[in-house]
Amino acid sequence: MKTITLESLTEPMLEALGARIAAHLFPGAFLAFFGDLGAGKTTLIRALAAKLGIPDVASPTFTIVREHEGTLPLFHFDAYRLASADELYAIGFDDYLARGGVIAMEWCENVPEAIPAERLELHLAGSGMEPRTCLLAAYGARYEAILDALEGFSA
Repeated sequence: MKTITLESLTEPMLEALGARIAAHLFPGAFLAFFGDLGAGKTTLIRALAAKLGIPDVASPTFTIVREHEGTLPLFHFDAYRLASADELYAIGFDDYLARGGVIAMEWCENVPEAIPAERLELHLAGSGMEPRTCLLAAYGARYEAILDALEGFSA
């Protein structure tokens, strides 16, 4: 596992980070987002979606998952309202994993047993108008390459 921590991230910097990550995504990529309400999870996902040619991404809190077509398909999950991974699998999570799109899942702390062994974790802290901190943890060589591409990141 490789990690980097980015500090003092403003909203424009979060957007730039999302775009930079998107430039290195691949079919089957899994992005696991962690953080409190208002930490910037959806902001990051919106930015990476925009880079994939997908406009108008909103959090799928009530629908659990939204599918988007872009240069890579994006499956945006929100596990906020889930009590267990069983609920996630009941809506066909295995099928989404097998489809080869990018999965960006918010609130992964609610379904830790569903997270693939190889993934990029994004742990966000902060909220409101204050700058954010983002700890990125790469599990697997393809995700470590994404962190290598973020070396020296600044918006």
